[in-house]
Amino acid sequence: MYIDGYGYRGTSFEQRYQCFSASFIDKPHVETGDRIIMPPSALDRLASLQIDYPMLFEVRNDALERVSHCGVLEFVAEEGMIYMPYWMMENMLLQEGDLVHVKNVTLPKGTYVKLQPHTKDFLDISNPKAILETTLRNFSCLTTGDSIMVAYNNKKYYIDIVETRPSNAISIIETDCEVDFAPPLDYKEPEKPVAPTKGKEQVAEAMEPEAEPKFVAFTGTGRRLDGKSSNYQPQPISSAARPSDVKQSGGSSSSSRFGHSQQSAGSSSLNGTRRSHGKLVFGQNAHRNPKENPKEASKESEQEQPGKEEPKFQAFSGKRYSLRG
Repeated sequence: MYIDGYGYRGTSFEQRYQCFSASFIDKPHVETGDRIIMPPSALDRLASLQIDYPMLFEVRNDALERVSHCGVLEFVAEEGMIYMPYWMMENMLLQEGDLVHVKNVTLPKGTYVKLQPHTKDFLDISNPKAILETTLRNFSCLTTGDSIMVAYNNKKYYIDIVETRPSNAISIIETDCEVDFAPPLDYKEPEKPVAPTKGKEQVAEAMEPEAEPKFVAFTGTGRRLDGKSSNYQPQPISSAARPSDVKQSGGSSSSSRFGHSQQSAGSSSLNGTRRSHGKLVFGQNAHRNPKENPKEASKESEQEQPGKEEPKFQAFSGKRYSLRG
């Protein structure tokens, strides 16, 4: 069936029109959505058909095989012409006056959509979610691969439709749709500081556990009461004493032990030097080496040799010296 030279065939609406941007008609609000303006004859045909509402259409550029979807705003255009937003013509690579194929379709309600702004400026808006929600109220459907335009504060922001569910084209009229954002196209991740590479030896040393210090008893240094440095280093004492060291002639067993321990300590402190029995040395002379005082060493050696008799005194046994020379 044909009406005024325009062919309307079958039970579906399908027609070719010349497209022009909204700048050819005094309706600037057309640019803020995805709805087109169609001729009155299209309304007559749609009214006679059993179609689903809201009215949704597939717009196709057969020359370049570009497809998009839109709604309808009014039926006041001249016959054979339609007016659409300029950003939609850019998506379909259309020029003023090009032919487009318009067909009514039924789209499922969307449940998920993923958006990607072209620039980071959109994220700098104080409340981009509210701005996007207000803008999408003027849209009836979304198509994967399209770029919609969001106008705010005398500036235009373009956003790509990256993904839609449950199909590539969805209806967003009276539906709860989850919205997700992808990083902007000009977004660059901050560079992470590069850690210096470690060699195999450094890694092996870092993995080796540190050896715990072992406990060593009595490792401190001695202090003298007079404040002078002490060179005395105690020798280890054996835990078991010999039976011959315990028994001493004369005196009780307790005094013999004390005498033996004192004598052993004295012998160790003098580095193996011998002392005469019954002689006690106090003060700094207790640690003096016999080599430092040869007189005392000679006296001690004489006392230790009881068999050697001292020479007797003989009077007038010296030499004579004459005054005459």
